[in-house]
Amino acid sequence: MTSSPTAPQTQHPTTQHPTTQQDVRREASRRRTFAVISHPDAGKSTLTEALALHAQVINQAGAVHGKAGRRATVSDWMEMEQERGISITSAALQFAYEDQVINLVDTPGHSDFSEDTYRVLSAVDAAVMLVDAAKGLEPQTLKLFRVCKARGLPVITVINKWDRPGLDPLELLEQIQDQIKLVPTPLTWPVGIAGDFRGVLERRTGDYVAFTRTAGGATRAPEERMDAEAAAAREGDVWETALEESDLLASDGADHDQDLFLSGFTTPVLFASAISNFGVSSILRTLVELAPSAVPFRHGEPGEDGRPAQVREVDAPFSAFVFKVQAGMNTQHRDRVAFARVCSGVFERGMVVTHAQTGRPFATKYAQAIFGAERAVLDTAFPGDIIGLVNANALKIGDTIYVDEPVTYPPIATFAPEHFAVATAKDSGRFKQFRKGIEQLDSEGVVQVLRSDLRGAQSPVLAAVGPMQFEVAQARMESEFGAAIRLERLGYTQARRTDAASAPALASVRGVEVMERSDGTPLVLAPDKWRITVIERDHPELTLEPLIAGDQ
Repeated sequence: MTSSPTAPQTQHPTTQHPTTQQDVRREASRRRTFAVISHPDAGKSTLTEALALHAQVINQAGAVHGKAGRRATVSDWMEMEQERGISITSAALQFAYEDQVINLVDTPGHSDFSEDTYRVLSAVDAAVMLVDAAKGLEPQTLKLFRVCKARGLPVITVINKWDRPGLDPLELLEQIQDQIKLVPTPLTWPVGIAGDFRGVLERRTGDYVAFTRTAGGATRAPEERMDAEAAAAREGDVWETALEESDLLASDGADHDQDLFLSGFTTPVLFASAISNFGVSSILRTLVELAPSAVPFRHGEPGEDGRPAQVREVDAPFSAFVFKVQAGMNTQHRDRVAFARVCSGVFERGMVVTHAQTGRPFATKYAQAIFGAERAVLDTAFPGDIIGLVNANALKIGDTIYVDEPVTYPPIATFAPEHFAVATAKDSGRFKQFRKGIEQLDSEGVVQVLRSDLRGAQSPVLAAVGPMQFEVAQARMESEFGAAIRLERLGYTQARRTDAASAPALASVRGVEVMERSDGTPLVLAPDKWRITVIERDHPELTLEPLIAGDQ
């Protein structure tokens, strides 16, 4: 496909068909699968586009905030994303860089969609965390760091927007160490204060990498490498300051150690300006050199004697798990895509796999590699790759597929919703479309759908982590299913899991409501935490359990 300002040039790596376990291990070692995560508006989608630009997958970058002559980012494919300039759904991009295969998953840019981000983190081997140079560590950043740490994901930190006024670099490192308990080990150090970004000191080599701006930052920023003597002659006191600060870091032991990084004790730090394409090539090189390759996935329960959960090695027969389901990506065909992370073995298009949750077989005839809204037929995939299975309607988020040796990977936990609204069809004559659309949104995890005999099938309750999920649900119900809906907000803010034995007694408690989630889990909805506390005090015999993932 010919590259143009409006069509990304997808580069899907080609390899010889592997025939041995050694071949599979080699292909797995070439994969780098990671997520880009941060607080909203820190530049995730802009960085995603800049990485693709520097890997020469596209020839012109777009910016979410749309400078004149620049287009929207390739990973933001939904109309609402392009209108609002934020990512509201995750997107998977695959491209070759040097001799490696990059599987990059961009994540939603708003905290209301943090549940989607959490699902992505279950499917990657590392994370690139963006920190806004001016704002430092923000609440969503802190939450995502904690999730990464809990999952054992190595984290590479990028201090973004260094081309704008911001905090002192040493202050930013202090925030990271104090607030998230990771030791920052800068690989590059800025030459010039925030807002006067001239280049970076490469701490490993001692070289200076100077940047040159391009028009609107739409093309790769030229880099000029020079030794310390040439840098001192060119930058003077600014260079000397960078050297002094780098020496201070070295004296404090803030130098990279690969074992400590992979163990989750340290985080390599780089300084960049994604919108100007400054420092982006260093991020790509760091991913290739330091980020882990495809790792074996755990499954089963730890043994009572302290034995860890079982591990599915990458060279075992094919297996994968579904971390995302998305419909509406192709408006002409109204298809439904299940995104699955290959955990082991070789995927071949057309192979018959077993759905672990039902035990039923199905053929993977329609498999695709997804590059934002662009698609290509996918014939083969390896551990670490993300595959898009089109119209695999039986697959749900958290499901496992495999061949030969059975395996079931742990389900993906569900967040506790904090916003609730009754959904009804504006046109009662389109109830069939209404029901189909609600079921689709539920299966994708756009919202959770709760039902009860009291409200009936025509008035399900939509439950969301954030209110913007309701806006997405309304827009998609109208545009994709032709079933516009009304939403009546409910005064609940708390949800707790209960059981069938406790549900009747809880349903009689004033001010709360018991409903059933689509997976069969009964939930108790309450207006506030105080009401939950009172019920627990007055009825200790009844079951009220938190939905664990929401408190991560």
